[in-house]
Amino acid sequence: DRGPGIPEEFRSRIFGRFAQADSTPSRQKGGTGLGLAICKRMIELMHGRIGFEDRAGGGTTFWFELPKHPRKEP
Repeated sequence: DRGPGIPEEFRSRIFGRFAQADSTPSRQKGGTGLGLAICKRMIELMHGRIGFEDRAGGGTTFWFELPKHPRKEP
């Protein structure tokens, strides 16, 4: 994305349940803070991994990897 990026102090808990970088009463964005926690759990259940990379000047790229399993014929 092209947003402001993820604050350094929030990065270690970004995939936690109810995690929100801005938890002040005047925050501008909605949400429950569950989206990334749900993504992480689903990907882990499929033996994958998820992460992110902050870009200099703002923005973040989220990524995930899933193992490739051969298709089983019925």
